[in-house]
Amino acid sequence: MNENQPVPVPHPARLNPKKNDYSLILKVHQDACRAGDDTYKDPSTGYSVFTAFYHLKRGSCCNSGCRHCPWVKN
Repeated sequence: MNENQPVPVPHPARLNPKKNDYSLILKVHQDACRAGDDTYKDPSTGYSVFTAFYHLKRGSCCNSGCRHCPWVKN
């Protein structure tokens, strides 16, 4: 992803917009995508999370309920 491409926002079922650290998660995710990283460290849990960049590179949904899956339907 480059600076001009919008970074997809997670589906609300995967990341609740009311979550206290929602904005921070979006910022960390955006930075990771812009850097071309496959993962980032969740600021609350420390867990490794796949980026939308990784999922788009992968090319399909793995049906694991990933936070940044770009193929989630409403």
